[in-house]
This record gives sequence, C-alpha cells and structure tokens, in this order.
Amino acid sequence: MSVRPYRDIHRRKSRQIRVGRVAVGGDAPITVQTMTNTLTSDVKATVEQIQAAERAGADIVRVSCPDEESSAALKEIVRQVNVPIVADIHFHYKRAIEAAKNGAACLRINPGNIGSAERVKEVVKAAKDHGCSMRIGVNAGSLEKHLLEKYGEPCPEAMVESALEHAKILEDNDFREFKISCKASDVFLAVAAYQQLAEACDYPLHLGITEAGGLRMGTVKSSIGMGALLWAGIGDTIRVSLSADPVEEVKVGYDMLKALGLRRRGVTVIACPSCARQNFPVIKTVEILEERLAHIMTPMTVSVIGCVVNGPGEARETDIGLAGGGNNTHQIYIAGLPHHRLKDQDIVEHLVELVEKKAAEIEAAKAQAEAAE
Repeated sequence: MSVRPYRDIHRRKSRQIRVGRVAVGGDAPITVQTMTNTLTSDVKATVEQIQAAERAGADIVRVSCPDEESSAALKEIVRQVNVPIVADIHFHYKRAIEAAKNGAACLRINPGNIGSAERVKEVVKAAKDHGCSMRIGVNAGSLEKHLLEKYGEPCPEAMVESALEHAKILEDNDFREFKISCKASDVFLAVAAYQQLAEACDYPLHLGITEAGGLRMGTVKSSIGMGALLWAGIGDTIRVSLSADPVEEVKVGYDMLKALGLRRRGVTVIACPSCARQNFPVIKTVEILEERLAHIMTPMTVSVIGCVVNGPGEARETDIGLAGGGNNTHQIYIAGLPHHRLKDQDIVEHLVELVEKKAAEIEAAKAQAEAAE
C-alpha cells in the first residue's frame, strides 16, 4: 500500500489522566462523550439513557448533579452501567464531594465557582480519596466578571486566562488529574480559544462547540469547529452538543473521528449521492443498510455506488463494494477485486450477509492472534 503522508495527523502531546478505567490524553484514543438529559434522580430513566449511549459506543457519559437527590442517585446509577460517569457540578462544593463518594469517575467543575480556598481543598481531597479526575469547564457564556471587565467581551484570551486561573487553583492543591474545556457556541471563538490553550499548557483537552443547535445545524457547526481542531492534532476527548437524543451525539462524534481516521469502529458506508445514472435506488438502499449494519462493531468499509462510473474505483479502496449495473445485475467487489455478480437479489440483504460474514472472520482471526500471544 502506498504511503499517504497527507493523511497524517500529529496529535498534540498532552499528559494522560484517567476517567475511571478510560485513559484520556497522551497516546490514548480520542474518546467520545455525551450527557444525559433525564433527571438524574430518576435512576431508571437515567440508566436507560446511559445504556443506550453505551450501545452506540459512548466511552464516557456525564450526568448533572444540581441537588443532593441527584448526587445520591449516582451510587445506584454507577452500579448498573459500564461506562465511567462524570458528575456535572456548577456551584455547590458539597455536591462534588457527594458525587466523588458515590462513584463518579470525574467531576466537571469550575474551581473558582466552588467558593473559598478551604472548600476547593475539601473537593480535591474527596477526588484524591476516591480516585476521581476533574474537568475544568470554561464557557464563553459564563466568564468571570473580572475577565469581562478586563477584556470587554468574551474572547479567546479571556477564556484561556480563565482556564489557566482555574488550573492554578488545582495545581496549588497538588492536583493535576484534570482536563480542560474552553467551549463557545461561536465556532471561531471556540477554535481560537482551544488553539491558544493548546499552546499554553499540556493538560488533556475536552473539545466541544457548546449549544451548537439541533441535529443538522449542531452537527455542521461541531464538525467545522471540532474537525478543524482535531485535524490540527488538538483534542483528547470530544462531546458533540446537540439538541437531540444523546445517542445522536455519540454517532456524530464517532463519524467525525472516523472521517479523520482517528478512530475506527463499526461499518463506514461510502455512497454516491445518486443521479440519473443510478441502477438502483441508492438513497433508500443506504438508509436501510446503515440501520441494518448498526450492530456491527468491527471496523469495516463498504462502498455502495449506483453505477459503474465511480463504482470500481471506490470499491478498490473498501473491504466490500457494490457498483450498480443495468438489467438489475450489479458487481460485487471483495477486498478491492471483482468477486461476483448480484442479479435479481435484494441488495441490502446480500450486503448485510457479506458484512456479517467478514466481521465474523475478522473477529475470529483477532481472537486466534490474542490466544497465540
């Protein structure tokens, strides 16, 4: 295979922390996060939403802990899920201490909002005692008054100064197991803040374009902003903020990483937009196919092209390919080579069967290799 240096992404060197059993930063894979939107005190609803996010591939899930009932519910929630849970704490230092005691793997805080130095010290002690990491969460919409007075408005410099001030509070308490986020709903502001922060420290960075919007616009804004940062090697964990089901956030996050070659999980379907040359209904076929292949976790590429103009070329680059032909006869490619023709058969059923067979072979070979070690 030819070397393709233009695809190389050199990630920024950052220190590594742990969110429960998940490593963040350093040479660890970039992780995908989401956040529940249920009442955390409603254990059943929250667990169901976390488990749905797990099935979609979430590495880490955050829940809000605004009150004592929510932080108490963590004890039961963490018993029923597999992913590490981040407790979202905004003001009350006691919620952070309770969350740490009740099983949170990470605390999302602004140390400056917690209160006195003594209170911050208590939170740090709880985090150390219970193996919690932290996230300093800076948001353009809630910058400190003194920074707004200094800079006049939210700007990258103000956001980075806020982040570093909060980092120093934790460093002064001999605590360095934390990551930092500098989120804004403005793509330009968020990207510039992260770029400056990446140069100013070596802590892991949690990327996000906050309050990005609904499924379509939020995906576009997040892909532009976070995609630019990830392409530049900046970012160790991501959360796509959408006014949508948390599962959609996970899907978009993984698709973003897959598009940049930073994570591989599940089937990537490469498909043409369709045109008058199509020899089968491409759009509907791809829609059904992606749904039918959602259960496959093995990394694989499948090309579905409506005609023979680009079909063979795309098939050369994918594990399994289909190029549409006339008279309901289509060419199937395996590992880039013509393999057999598909005539008068259900395209989706045939491709699903091929993918499931290929996935089983890959997993069997992987298990055999691991056993040999």
